[in-house]
Amino acid sequence: MSQRDSLFRMIPWLIFALVLVPLLVVAFVVARRRTVAAEHPAGQTAEDRAEMEREFAESEAYQAKWRDEDRARHDEQDDPF
Repeated sequence: MSQRDSLFRMIPWLIFALVLVPLLVVAFVVARRRTVAAEHPAGQTAEDRAEMEREFAESEAYQAKWRDEDRARHDEQDDPF
């Protein structure tokens, strides 16, 4: 095998390394920035964040209450006596 044949076999790998890899890195960075921007809106105030935290706390309390009631209902159904 000559050097010329070796060079022709390496060209696709060089294209891959020099073109596709940087494109994938750029695509990953752009996707990451969009995700971060969506998670933390620029116009969100401290009041908005506090409201969201309050809503999450209410939701978690409701879920805990529902689980307890559901567990009690299943315990009653499982107990034939």
